[in-house]
Amino acid sequence: MAHFHTTDGGSTLVISNVTRYDQGPFRCHVSNPVSNGTSGPVDLTINCDRLPLPEVTEEELEERVLMCSVSSGSSLSFLWLNSSSEVTASDRVHTTDEGSTLIIIGVTRYDQGPFRCHAFNPVSNGTSDPVNFVISYGPSNAMMTLLPMKLAYRTGDNITLSCSADSSPAARIWWMFDGMDLDKTGPQLHLQNVTESNSGNYTCMLHNNVTSRFSSESKMIRILSK
Repeated sequence: MAHFHTTDGGSTLVISNVTRYDQGPFRCHVSNPVSNGTSGPVDLTINCDRLPLPEVTEEELEERVLMCSVSSGSSLSFLWLNSSSEVTASDRVHTTDEGSTLIIIGVTRYDQGPFRCHAFNPVSNGTSDPVNFVISYGPSNAMMTLLPMKLAYRTGDNITLSCSADSSPAARIWWMFDGMDLDKTGPQLHLQNVTESNSGNYTCMLHNNVTSRFSSESKMIRILSK
């Protein structure tokens, strides 16, 4: 912030660290026991150079490290944003280098971003382009649903089995019946005009080819004759 002080018995005003808010107008008021007077206004011309947009780079380490840099400017402060929320320090999130570097330890699926760096000084400010993490996880929380939902079905019914899980990238899904591969893939299995021979245990298998993890979910279907 600007700092004001006077010299020469008050006849000289010195302003250091000027900002756009110190343009004036300034006037000098002179007085003695007999009379007084005020000068005409004086305006300062202050050129405010806008900060270049900060750039964020990612360093590939066990933790995630984001570094914010500005090509020109001084007396900089930094603020990190995850989506529209300010990033706050915790046992696994902290900043270094006077706030210009953000370190996240033990990254989870909730740390994907977008992250932005907001740089500012008394004269100007700027916000970087967003940076997103590509975080692979799952499959987890596998779930299978049956439509229509019944305790038992009748011959001739149509049944749709749907399988889902939390996974990034999306998991590959295939289906099994009583431990045998049905050679059917995709999130849904359609059983048309079922018979008693369709009674048994149905399993959807899930695999994430990036995390190399598997998951599964099973349902028993009972078909009764009409």
